Amino acid sequence: MPRQVDYEERRLRIAEAVCALIARSGMEAVSLRDVAAEADVSMGAVQRCFRTKEDMLLFALEHISQRVSERAEQRIAATSTPQAASALLSHTLAELALLDEESRAQAHVWLAFVSHAPASERLATVLRETYGKLHDLVVWLIRYGQDTREIPPHLDAVQEAHTLLAVADGLTVHVLAGQHSPETAAAVLQRHVDRLVR
Repeated sequence: MPRQVDYEERRLRIAEAVCALIARSGMEAVSLRDVAAEADVSMGAVQRCFRTKEDMLLFALEHISQRVSERAEQRIAATSTPQAASALLSHTLAELALLDEESRAQAHVWLAFVSHAPASERLATVLRETYGKLHDLVVWLIRYGQDTREIPPHLDAVQEAHTLLAVADGLTVHVLAGQHSPETAAAVLQRHVDRLVR
């Protein structure tokens, strides 16, 4: 009896292959043939999972967006004892900026999708939705700090979150370009957080 194929597992495997190719060689490296080889599946299997290349890229972006969001949320959930809002905010922003060595490949992939988004409204929509969720998370952390009186109540949490998210995003680019080390980028983020609690 033929082995049952786990369709969703195969789609995730193909998405991981797309991300690995982008991390190594950029968006241009994503061809049907190369994705199939990277995922160790047939080209027919890729075509059965995704109607078009854009569908495949879209699924891969949704996959990596979910991973970025989950990393930030897990950082908060892993805190066993109550932490200061500034510490939670610093750790969360560092996760979102993808500053550590383990996140370097993910940062390459994320920026490749960002640069490709103007040519694809569907990719741009997923990015906007992801940024929206991340923004909501940062707003929640700032308001938590206001509830605990660590962050002044007169500050506009929505606007401050826009600034912090933009700084974190920009630092991702600067680290990949060699303008900042992960350590100096983390220090920049910390200065922005410290500015809120003074």
